[in-house]
Order: sequence, then structure tokens, then C-alpha cells
Amino acid sequence: MLNVANAERSEQADHAALITLVETIEALSATRTIEDVAAVVRSAARRISGADGVCFVLRDGDLCWYLDEDAIGPMWKGQRFPMTACISGWAMIHGQTVVIPDIYLDDRIPHDAYRPTFVKSLVMTPVRAKDPIAAIGAYWAVGQTPSVDTVMKLEAMARATAAAIENANLYASLNEALERRTFLLRELDHRVKNTLASVQSIARQTLRTAPSPADFAESFESRLMGLSRAHELLTRRAWGRTDLRDVLEAALQPFGGLADPRFSARGPAISLTAETAVALHMTLHELMVNAAKHGALTAASGQVTVVWRIEDVEGVRNLVLDWVERGGPPVFVPKRQGFGTKLLERGVARDLGGEAKLTYQPKGLTYWLRAPLSDRIVAGPIARTPE
Repeated sequence: MLNVANAERSEQADHAALITLVETIEALSATRTIEDVAAVVRSAARRISGADGVCFVLRDGDLCWYLDEDAIGPMWKGQRFPMTACISGWAMIHGQTVVIPDIYLDDRIPHDAYRPTFVKSLVMTPVRAKDPIAAIGAYWAVGQTPSVDTVMKLEAMARATAAAIENANLYASLNEALERRTFLLRELDHRVKNTLASVQSIARQTLRTAPSPADFAESFESRLMGLSRAHELLTRRAWGRTDLRDVLEAALQPFGGLADPRFSARGPAISLTAETAVALHMTLHELMVNAAKHGALTAASGQVTVVWRIEDVEGVRNLVLDWVERGGPPVFVPKRQGFGTKLLERGVARDLGGEAKLTYQPKGLTYWLRAPLSDRIVAGPIARTPE
């Protein structure tokens, strides 16, 4: 009768372990993060194996990361060890399950690391036999040889764990892609609204100061094309930071660019945010159009020089830009201020927290702009992130 009772109890325990294994596989299929996977494995593996402790170990490059544990005493949760210095690393390197009845009789075990723990026997099962990504360790406080059935259940759990980790990684990638898509849509909406606001402002201000419909059409189209070229430049830079010299080149491009001998430019590397680049481009565009219609570029001997530098003003570093025209017709102070003049003297300076000044000298127009360095204006080349 005693043998029958023992057999019944053993059968019931096996049935309970099988039910736990099925429930574990179902729970693993619903996990969404590696931490969720570890939480399911550490508790379920202990119930299935009857072990006194379980560790869930992730492969972290050349290290074994003991991510989580469920045990009668502390083991190595949160610690990392070289792959070659622990049995979990051996199991992952070789893609084999390891059964060790007595840890102190196995040279693969770092005995000093185990002495402070309760462990006497263990089973270490790799998660995914080909190119393992983790391992499940089951530990016993009394020396024993775990049964074949126990090892098989742990290996079945390891296979389900591999699928769960892949799903968690895929879910994380999809979630990241969705977050990126949402961010891009918000950014696109922001830029479209800003662009429409700029176009509306340009139209309103140009219409207010244009002496005739023909003048309005010409000025408005020119400014829209300038805005378009600024956006084209920024699109090539993925709307990241842009160098001041590139902004100047884009503004001068319809008139020959910096390769034209009528232009000269010099200055240090200056990194600009996208919004600052647009504002500065529109400023340089206005100067360029004025030089072509009324200033230095209306004469064969005309020259435009653009120089920028960094200056300390009362302890604050500033970007200072000078636009100097020479060799054109005599310059006179205009009788009225148009949109371009207001943009040059007030618009960009106010936007950048600086100041600007147009000077109408008989020998040629000059423009001076000063703005403090900030996150929007940074001295030095653009910082490139590694590929």
C-alpha cells in the first residue's frame, strides 16, 4: 500500500508540474519585456523543477548577467561575470545543458563564488541551443542528480523562453518604431504650421509695403523661393544642425554662389539649429536681392564681402556678422522702410536675442548683426553622431 501511495503522489506531482509547464508557456507568450520573461521563468522554473533556487541569466556580450532569481537564499542577482568564469557561460558557449550533482567535484564551477551560497547541485540549461541568448539555472541545497524528467521540463521551458525573448525584442522594436513615427508626425505638423505661418507673414508684410501688384508678386515669389531653398538645405541635413557657411552658400546660390568672384566670405565654423538657419537664410536672401537690384551687384565692379567672427561682449560670447558692399552705385537712405528692411533690422535680431544695424554709406551698404551664442548658435563644427 505504501508503494501505491508513493506512486500516486509522484504521479500527482508530475501532473502538477506538467500543468505548471503549460501555464508557464502560456504566460511567456503574453510577456512584452525581458523583465516580464525573467519574472515568469524564475518562479515557474522553481515550481517545475522542485529546486531550492532558480536564476535567469542573460548573455550580455562577453558577460553573463544574472538578471533575476527566486531562491531560499541570496545568490548573484544583478551581478555580471565573464562568460568563461561561470557555468552559465559554459552552457551558453557550448549550447548544452549541464547537470552537476556535486558542484565541488566539477572544475567548470568557480567554487569560491559558490561557497557563500546554499548550492550543492545544479542544472544549467541554455536558452536556444544554437547561438544561446540566455540560460536558466536550477539549484539544490542537497547534493543530488536531478531526474531526466526534470531536465526535460527545464529544456522545454528554455525553448518557450527563447520564443518569448524574441517576441519581447520584436515588441520593443515595433514600439520604438511607433514612437518614432508618432514623433515624426508631430514634428511634421509643427514644421508645416511654422512654414505656413512664415508664408502668411511674408505675404502680409510684402503686400503691406508693395507699391503695386506687380512689385508684390515679384517680391513675394522671391521670398518664397528663398524660404524653399532654406528648407531644401535643411532637408538634406535631415533637419539637424547646419553650418553657417552652408546657409550663406544656399542664400547666394541663385546669384552664382561663393564660387562667383564678386563674393568673398570667411569665418569660423558655426553650428546653427534648423530654425536659426531658416531665419539667417531669409536675412541673407534679403541682403542678396537688395544687392542685385539696387546695390553693389548692379555694377560690373561690385563686390560683396561677408565676414563673421566670435567676440566677447561684457563677458558674453557673441556671433558677429558683417555684410559689406563695395563698388556699386552711390547709396542713399530709402524714403520708406519695406518688409526687407524691417526683417533685417528687427526680425532676425529679435529672434536671436541680439541686435542688428543697416548703414547706408555712399560707397556701399553695410549690415551688422550680433547675437549671443546659445544652443541655437554654437561655435565649432557640427557634432556628428557615429554611424
